[in-house]
Amino acid sequence: MDSKLRKMAILASMGVILLVSLLVLYTNGSGNGRADGPKGTAPPRQESGQGASEGQAQIGSDGVVNGQIGNDLSAFLRDDTFFDQEVNPILEEAMDNASRLSLVVTSVEKDLRVQIVDMEGKPVTGESFFVRLDGLGEYKDLDKDGIIYIGDLAAGEYSVELMPMEGYRVPANETRVKVKDKVEYVAIDDISLLLLTEDDIDAAAEDTAVADALTDADSTEIQKLQRPTANSKVGIDVSKWNGDIDWDMVKNAGVEFAIIRAGYRGSVTGSLVEDPRFADNIRGATASGIPVGVYFFTQAVNEVEAVEEASAVLQLIREYNLEYPVFIDTEGAGGNGRADGLDPDTRTLVCEAFCRTIANAGYRAGIYGSRNWYNNNLHAQNLEHYCIWLAEYRSAPLYQGYYQMWQYTSRGSVEGIVGNVDMNISYLP
Repeated sequence: MDSKLRKMAILASMGVILLVSLLVLYTNGSGNGRADGPKGTAPPRQESGQGASEGQAQIGSDGVVNGQIGNDLSAFLRDDTFFDQEVNPILEEAMDNASRLSLVVTSVEKDLRVQIVDMEGKPVTGESFFVRLDGLGEYKDLDKDGIIYIGDLAAGEYSVELMPMEGYRVPANETRVKVKDKVEYVAIDDISLLLLTEDDIDAAAEDTAVADALTDADSTEIQKLQRPTANSKVGIDVSKWNGDIDWDMVKNAGVEFAIIRAGYRGSVTGSLVEDPRFADNIRGATASGIPVGVYFFTQAVNEVEAVEEASAVLQLIREYNLEYPVFIDTEGAGGNGRADGLDPDTRTLVCEAFCRTIANAGYRAGIYGSRNWYNNNLHAQNLEHYCIWLAEYRSAPLYQGYYQMWQYTSRGSVEGIVGNVDMNISYLP
């Protein structure tokens, strides 16, 4: 935490300690003030003229009021040692905990992510921390986000040490960690430390997905909710752009499933961000009896980042039941997105890494893309063992590959949602 937050934490701890101390004093005073006479008798009354007027407390030099101990609740103000850390171990411990740091270190493939966290497990931002990696020197948190990424490491065992920082207590011992040689396609346990909300970022700059299918649409595009058949179901996909949704009305309109955006990776910084409407949408849909799946807009530039994205989704969906797949949404971000320039080989590896991580966690996995995207930016034939979700806006797709879901319009309309909504047909069993 930065110095301002640390001061606030210390002051809050002092306030709690003060309140507890006052309550203890008050309780002790109430108990010690009872007379030693028979049960139920009142203590002797102080008569007028004996050093105090009737109804007025008499305070002695020792802080005793009317012979009772602990009634002077302001006595601590006359105690020069009350706030002295050397004689107040409770306050000292609170201040110590407020500045104590620890390390969370993980590896995906020939790399290390070192996260500097506080006692609550949250990354400490606003400071340029240094860590020392045995045999390789020191690395600095240049952007002060509490995370230091070290890449291009040889596989093996390493020791990581957090260097001293004024105002903080760093771990006394080094952290031992194993750098992995290859991606294992398993969820990263501490990914929650990297998940942000839109309050933490510039959403206008980061959330910039562009629907490539719009450029390929023709005049035969169907914009109405289709009728289900014996082998198909009709549904929608939604995100924050669809606003507040009345899911009961959506259900009554005939929608049979919903694919909900869980989040996205920022087009500029690469931050992992939860869709601000995700929780409301998935809870609302399931409460209305609509089966759900989810999707995540990718801007991963390699397999490591794809595993991060899959891990973020798995963290977000951990308390929900999904009947439809978890999709990676691979499309452009306006030409300037960090992943817009990937070659088909790399982009296919990204999709494969995402889907394998999802599948290894026990969920069905899939890929969303337009006809042009599958034809020109991916090796789609290498991904057909996952669920292929095609976006092509015409009465009948021209795409020659295999697909199991079809997004046939982005300009549909359904009761319960204001404005346009994406509509889909699922051929999944």
